[in-house]
Amino acid sequence: MQWEAVIGLEVHVQLATQSKIFSGAPTTFGAEPNTQACAIDLGMPGMLPVFNGKALEMAVRFGLAIGAHINKVSVFDRKNYFYPDLPKGYQISQLDHPIVETGHIDILLDNGETKRIGVTRAHLEEDAGKSLHEDFHGMTGIDLNRAGTPLLEIVSEPDLRSAKEAVAYLRKLHAIITYLGISDGDMSQGSMRCDCNVSVRPKGQTELGTRTEIKNVNSFRFVEKAINHEIERQIELIEDGGKVVQETRLYDSERDETRSMRSKEFANDYRYFPDPDLLPVEIDDAYIERIRETLPELPEAKQARFQSQYGLNATDASILAGSREQADYFEMAAEVAGDARLAANWVMGEVAKFLNQHDLDIGRCPVSAEALGQLIQRIRDNTISGKIAKDVFEAMWAGEGSADEIIDKRGLKQVTDTGAIEAIVDEVIANNAPQVEQYRASDDAKRGKLIGFFVGQVMKASKGKANPQLVNQVLRQKLDS
Repeated sequence: MQWEAVIGLEVHVQLATQSKIFSGAPTTFGAEPNTQACAIDLGMPGMLPVFNGKALEMAVRFGLAIGAHINKVSVFDRKNYFYPDLPKGYQISQLDHPIVETGHIDILLDNGETKRIGVTRAHLEEDAGKSLHEDFHGMTGIDLNRAGTPLLEIVSEPDLRSAKEAVAYLRKLHAIITYLGISDGDMSQGSMRCDCNVSVRPKGQTELGTRTEIKNVNSFRFVEKAINHEIERQIELIEDGGKVVQETRLYDSERDETRSMRSKEFANDYRYFPDPDLLPVEIDDAYIERIRETLPELPEAKQARFQSQYGLNATDASILAGSREQADYFEMAAEVAGDARLAANWVMGEVAKFLNQHDLDIGRCPVSAEALGQLIQRIRDNTISGKIAKDVFEAMWAGEGSADEIIDKRGLKQVTDTGAIEAIVDEVIANNAPQVEQYRASDDAKRGKLIGFFVGQVMKASKGKANPQLVNQVLRQKLDS
């Protein structure tokens, strides 16, 4: 039987406010446990919440960026449950009247097509604290620094059909929130956490299968692996005669498997009711329009501009516009280099390779965009070849100096003197008589392949310094004569 996966994501985005959503306590990451929780966060008797207007503004910015409907009246509710890191015994969230509803995010598929993914809603809520298990033998510690941090929970429609599509959606969502400046999106610090709702059904069936929810997956790679594992698990279970149970599961990255945590709860299990300490939030058209005017150039608009302004194809433009930092890095490098196409190739090539090898994002790249642009200038003016430029880039990465300093220090300037290159070519031809005879006995098609051997020999003899275009030109003249 052919199966189809049906996937929806619930993404919790930690908003980049200075203080918490209902108190004045700071939200700085990495502070000593329980040093950033005030009486309101601790749920002390008589403490009343005061709504942080900056969180509202950020939620509206996001809604406008995804073409969503902004509700002019939204309501905070109490979601009641007991857990040690939730001192009040309830979480303040939004159920029936969220701030944002019915938007969309477009993703680029591997085949170059665009797919629209619906966003059901985005609502504001407070984060809970954190349970710490590793440092306490047989006990659990509670850190309430995170309690009360503002979250925007973004819920997609079940429009995703594969783990790759889910990751593409998540990356696009990450790009949008960082472009907007409403979150740093750092998944390693919990600034963006993903719950994956996964079900399978026979292809062609319209009825949805029973879904499971994989909680708190904290990287793009783990989202893909967790969803793929869960799809395989559900198909095997059904084909073996079993039934999928609606439940919450945990992804174990070390074992690459999902494990059952608890049966899935429903809304009525939480006894939602409007929070009596918080009035409904009311906004008007003027407020929405003021925020709309502050929106930056967003990923899709930047991608379209990269295509029209720099002549990039849709795939390359999409990759470069994938994050605000990368887009800015590329544009600065292109401006300094005077060649956008070459700058794009370097950012997506050597720069991306070194960043991946060292597990860094582009914001921490040791080679600045200006420095990369200057290196590309030296390729364009034939000071060095593209091959030698890779060695220079590696030295720049290691902190050995600018491109010009490294080129001078190592004596890497390209040989462009025709006389010097002719001398090397003559030597290579004299030392490789059988290959010369084979070349001259071949037709034009075969000669095109054989010329590569001679170019390699010349480049080896010149230690990579000879200008490749000039080498080709001189070689053809002498071999064909």
